[in-house]
Amino acid sequence: MISIATVCGMGLGTSMMLASQIRTLLKGENIDAQVQAIDLGSFKSQPSDIVVTTSGMASNVQGTKSIVVLIDNLIDKNEVRTKVLDAINEFNSK
Repeated sequence: MISIATVCGMGLGTSMMLASQIRTLLKGENIDAQVQAIDLGSFKSQPSDIVVTTSGMASNVQGTKSIVVLIDNLIDKNEVRTKVLDAINEFNSK
């Protein structure tokens, strides 16, 4: 099962919103994955296959072995959908 972490500074706002969007997306696509919203402090101790965060957090997630998805516009569901599905396809092709 693919593990996806959504990351923001405190693990409450942005990461929760992204996690909710991704769960809805995956359900609609019939993709089985574990999605968890985590704070930046916990991010490195909880490895995931895919990390989703905002472009502003890019420098904070560099150096991870995970596939990193950077979202520019949280409200743009099409951007989230396209980038997350691309990352899942990349993960599945490894």
